[in-house]
Amino acid sequence: MLSINKINAYYGKLKVLHDLNLSVQQGERIGIFGHNGAGKTSLLKCCVGELETQSGQIDWAGQRVVAHAVHLNTRMGIGFVPQGNNVFKDLSVKQNLHIAGLMHDPGFVTEIYQVFPILRDRQNQMAGTLSGGQQQMLGLGMAMMRKPHLLLLDEPTTGLAPIIVKDVLNAVRRISDEQGMTLMMVEQNVQATLAYVDRAIVLKSGRIIFDDTSLRLRQEESLWHLF
Repeated sequence: MLSINKINAYYGKLKVLHDLNLSVQQGERIGIFGHNGAGKTSLLKCCVGELETQSGQIDWAGQRVVAHAVHLNTRMGIGFVPQGNNVFKDLSVKQNLHIAGLMHDPGFVTEIYQVFPILRDRQNQMAGTLSGGQQQMLGLGMAMMRKPHLLLLDEPTTGLAPIIVKDVLNAVRRISDEQGMTLMMVEQNVQATLAYVDRAIVLKSGRIIFDDTSLRLRQEESLWHLF
């Protein structure tokens, strides 16, 4: 379980998260929504230790998430796929996946190829020559090679064509189902994402202003002004 207890976080002097509390159960799929600057990416970065919290604490599976120690937190089973620039562009698809799996099970790449057949077909191609959607899939595949129990995704469908968006979200759901993985996904594409998550959280100015089922948010169009 992920437990976030009264965290506050800053970028310089700008406070981006305000006394934020959140509890996430094992296996939950959560969509995180909100306007630009609402604190969505900051929340994910705090969960993986990339951004330090000035107060409060974050625990995953009973262990404290350590600030500025992403390498340690990933060993606890936390995976993070940032928005864009998340692959080694000068290496092949196969090399990217191999590097990602070195600390775990390099043979797991066969499972990744089943989820993303296009990566198997392009395994000898330089990652930088892939399309945007294919690079997103590769970034997801690299995160999966570490076999995370908690996967944090920052806008995985940004800039993708609608048909590719569907492919990526289907793959995310399949991965979470098959691996029993907890998922937290920041997205601007609210309508598409709500069909793939169980729970919706809306942030505004670093505070949670909505936390309920994705079904309720889909049904309550009057709430869509929140994002």
